Amino acid sequence: MNKYLKNLNRIEFVVTMACTGRCKHCSQGERKSSENIDKDLAANAVRNIAKKYNIESVMTFGGEPLLCPETVYEIHKAAMEMDIPKRQLITNGFFSRDLNKIRYVAERIIECGVNEILLSVDAFHQKTIPIDYVVKFAEYFSNTKIIFKVHPARLVSSEADNFYNNKTKEILISFNQMGIETGEGNVIFPSGNALKYLGDYFDLNKEIINPYKEDPADIRAICFSANGDILGRNIYCQDIIEILDNYNPYTKTNL
Repeated sequence: MNKYLKNLNRIEFVVTMACTGRCKHCSQGERKSSENIDKDLAANAVRNIAKKYNIESVMTFGGEPLLCPETVYEIHKAAMEMDIPKRQLITNGFFSRDLNKIRYVAERIIECGVNEILLSVDAFHQKTIPIDYVVKFAEYFSNTKIIFKVHPARLVSSEADNFYNNKTKEILISFNQMGIETGEGNVIFPSGNALKYLGDYFDLNKEIINPYKEDPADIRAICFSANGDILGRNIYCQDIIEILDNYNPYTKTNL
């Protein structure tokens, strides 16, 4: 086993860069792309990695991952097959205005093994995403065993008193009244759109540590990009186990 990956226990997938929102806080900026990771390659990567490493969780997100629902299904089916205990989906809940499609996608999510859904609802998403469709999507999970939480983005900190955080609190009330609890969410990191539109909220003279950055010499979580990039290489060009076996943070390829 690669010594730099001895503690690897989590796999993440940016399913697609396409998105239904145009959020001011998005770390990806205004990048527009419809690329999405191949569902079979992604699912097989889950199976092969789980055979060699003690994987405890798999997450799919985006962009908006449910614009590519078949990919989400296949990844989580593979995770369920490999007995990976935590199978998470982050979604803004808005991928269609067709109520039949919303119901169909929700039913497939339940079937494929997702056991935790984090719904991105806050002042930023709801600036461009119609909440009625998000509520309709959420209703399908009310009587299931899936852990379902709202997952808001907060500005500066979860306790900070500012316009966006206060607006988020107002929006969350309707979901809490539905019996949907508010999860930990995330604190916005100043990059991409967040730096462009919200830079005044941050003290940019101080070093701001990205809490999601991995120690390259002790990788705990790997994240596949929508184009197949992973650890400085690409699964369209090289087998995932070969990539993991040859990973070295001190070589130029992985820097």
